[in-house]
Amino acid sequence: MHHNIHVEHLMGVAPQLILTIPFLVALIIYIMAVLVSNQKYKQWPLYRTLLWVIGIVCAVMAVAGPLAKQAHVDFTIHMIGHLLLGMIAPLLMALAAPMTLILRTLHVTSARKLTTLLKTRPVRTITDPIVASLLNIGGLWILYTTNLYHAMHEQMVLHILIHAHVFLAGYVFTISMIYIDPTPHRTSYVYRSIVLIIALAGHGILSKYIYANPPDGVVASQAETGGMIMYYGGDVVDIIIIFILCLQWYRSTRPRTIHQSGYSIEN
Repeated sequence: MHHNIHVEHLMGVAPQLILTIPFLVALIIYIMAVLVSNQKYKQWPLYRTLLWVIGIVCAVMAVAGPLAKQAHVDFTIHMIGHLLLGMIAPLLMALAAPMTLILRTLHVTSARKLTTLLKTRPVRTITDPIVASLLNIGGLWILYTTNLYHAMHEQMVLHILIHAHVFLAGYVFTISMIYIDPTPHRTSYVYRSIVLIIALAGHGILSKYIYANPPDGVVASQAETGGMIMYYGGDVVDIIIIFILCLQWYRSTRPRTIHQSGYSIEN
């Protein structure tokens, strides 16, 4: 009875609103930006808008509603939420090219200020593939191999901060590996590929560790199922990232055809 009351308190309206509102605001801003952009330029691709909406839905499902509530008492459901919030939503939202849309929408002066901000050292540091991987995969290792996972279910502030970190770290990791939006601090394909391989190995090893060593308060059967969901579910998202990275790499190395006019265009 005490446990149920505690879960009800932790998953009450306040923490769900705190985690949900930023996503709803992001959805509204994106839709408004699409409308403004369509008035100035050619139509913004519908598929990018759909990717953003679906990504927002995935994230909200992980932090509010029945799935989020059940995740507090079932590690298997928690891991599904982890995939939605930390991997699927960030990938879909990155593919929606939000920064490109914002830059199209803003006034030239504001767009230049935003571009200047993106070129700063802190942004460059955070979006470096190694740093992004440490924040993302390293954060998960700390969460699941210490008592932090158990503490997250006892303290509301910790619960909110960890969920926010999981999403943000997942998003930064994704945009550090595949460049959909303008990226001032580009790194080489070789560098990103090496870091990505190491990061994916770290994620895979962690899922196997969870399978064999359940986090605090998690029964073995749920840890085994959760570990498999993390391993195989993560593989699906990772394959998509690898495919996009390889496709971009291939396109960057394609030979150019020289027309008689003297202009060169890609095949």
